[in-house]
Amino acid sequence: RRDHCALNCQFCFTAKMGLRRHLHAAEILDQVVFVQRMLDEAESEGSRLSNIVFMGMGEPLHNYDNVIRAVNVCIDDRALGFSHNKVTVSTSGLVPEIRRFVSDTKANIAVSLNATTDEVRDWIMPINRKYDLEALMSVLREVFPKKGRGDNGSIQKKVFFEYVCLKGVNDTIDDAKRILRLTAHIPCKINLIHFNQHDGSEFEPSSRETMLAMQDYMVRKGMTVTIRHSKGDDAMAACGQLGKPGDRPGPPRMRVPQKFEASVKNTVERKPRLAREAK
Repeated sequence: RRDHCALNCQFCFTAKMGLRRHLHAAEILDQVVFVQRMLDEAESEGSRLSNIVFMGMGEPLHNYDNVIRAVNVCIDDRALGFSHNKVTVSTSGLVPEIRRFVSDTKANIAVSLNATTDEVRDWIMPINRKYDLEALMSVLREVFPKKGRGDNGSIQKKVFFEYVCLKGVNDTIDDAKRILRLTAHIPCKINLIHFNQHDGSEFEPSSRETMLAMQDYMVRKGMTVTIRHSKGDDAMAACGQLGKPGDRPGPPRMRVPQKFEASVKNTVERKPRLAREAK
């Protein structure tokens, strides 16, 4: 989608590199074709590429025209021929582009929520300072469930909300309650995501017990909630770990809200000690 990212989400390693350039539609499609050919050549059972998710390095809707062009090639029966139900584009919440998206493609959209108050989201996802939670939720209430063109009927019936759980920041039962209030009247599913750590991060992942408690509370209230566990973090290849900052100065770190200063300070001070003890 893009070569690195401009949105400066504080928990994401890729964000430390800033934006280098946008990828062209052909470059995006090359990645899909490469993986498809690699799996075809493997000739092992169950190795067929079946799902595509636009996320990982960069905000897809920041490169809107190229991403939409690539998405529509993926789901075109005359091209790559993937089902529109199997192609999902993730966004941090670019409100105008979300409204355009539901008119320009049949593919699915997922929203990285990651916080339940503007105070926290302003801090960990600075895009919230431009499109706050009310603006984001309002557009989602407006456009979902979205309708297809002609006689296609309802296409995407539910919004997929992604929620990275950060220890002591956004992982309380009060956060779970606010998720339910925020998403009221929006047909949706919630995906709780294990935070993948990286050098220099002031955050820690929530415990499994904490994530299960959040899941249990929301499920008991009737919400569909899944937990996505980390894959690839042992090789710094998991979501939020991709990239290589290099020598270029990165974007600024955001001011930590006062109520979280002690927690962040303890995390930063504890990590070097734990690294020394592990040696």
